[in-house]
Amino acid sequence: MNRRTLAIFAAIGATTIYGINHTVAKGVMPDYVKPFGFIILRVIGAAILFWLVSPLGPKERIEKRDYLRMLLCALLGMGFNMLAFFKGLALSTPINSAVLITLTPIIVLSLSAIFIKEKVTRTKVTGIFIGLIGALGLIIFGAENRLDAPNIPLGNILIVMNAVFYGSYLIVAKILIDKYHPFTFMKWLFTLGILICLPFGLGEFQEIRWTELPFEAIWKIAFVVIGTTFFTYLFNIFALTQLRASTLSAFVYVQPLIGILYAVAVGEDQLTTVKILGATLVMLGVYLSSKRPRPGPS
Repeated sequence: MNRRTLAIFAAIGATTIYGINHTVAKGVMPDYVKPFGFIILRVIGAAILFWLVSPLGPKERIEKRDYLRMLLCALLGMGFNMLAFFKGLALSTPINSAVLITLTPIIVLSLSAIFIKEKVTRTKVTGIFIGLIGALGLIIFGAENRLDAPNIPLGNILIVMNAVFYGSYLIVAKILIDKYHPFTFMKWLFTLGILICLPFGLGEFQEIRWTELPFEAIWKIAFVVIGTTFFTYLFNIFALTQLRASTLSAFVYVQPLIGILYAVAVGEDQLTTVKILGATLVMLGVYLSSKRPRPGPS
């Protein structure tokens, strides 16, 4: 099996974990762990794991000229991205989260067109517009009366912001990922992430009542720290060594399907007309925006 095929499997694995995570993480917040406290658990846990496995990779030092880009990656991929997503998920629903996260390919395409001058066709522009209409529909009309989702519109906005930050991270990180081993890159990224997130989440982290956590909360926390943080970032970093950022971001299409099926199967969310229509528009927009143009006649 060649490295590109392995990269595709890694991307599928990361997307599957992410799809399940929308419901698993929601099941812990805010009763056992508040959103920003959860982020501290994620970055500390993942940093420890990546430092433990780093001896398996080559000994590398980050060059001084890459410090600023590494810090920017940490801000986008560890700080702003996680803070927006977990706060948004705490305020919204698993299905809304799974659907809105599919805006990432549209955002990557838009940012690629702006910063690296990637060509954007009329079909892609149409897809971007349709996808944004679907997202706005979920934000404006997706309000429900749920005790575990106190402010769905604001939560949806934060989830969209998370997609913007993550899409930006994929573009910025590509250069460093091509240069450094994944273990080297991730151990320093999560170490910086601790410093970035600590001021926001230290108070909520200290509120966690460890001795009162039931087994259900413990395994869900472990899933988020080990699966959704360590393995997904590792899988995505490996995938980026073989795939373009825009190609990798396209695997997010699978998230709504997995996220919706899992959320409904375990009884943590339910489908509504607004969610179905919004999801349909978002998925159509993502499909059109990522569709490759047909080659012209030679």
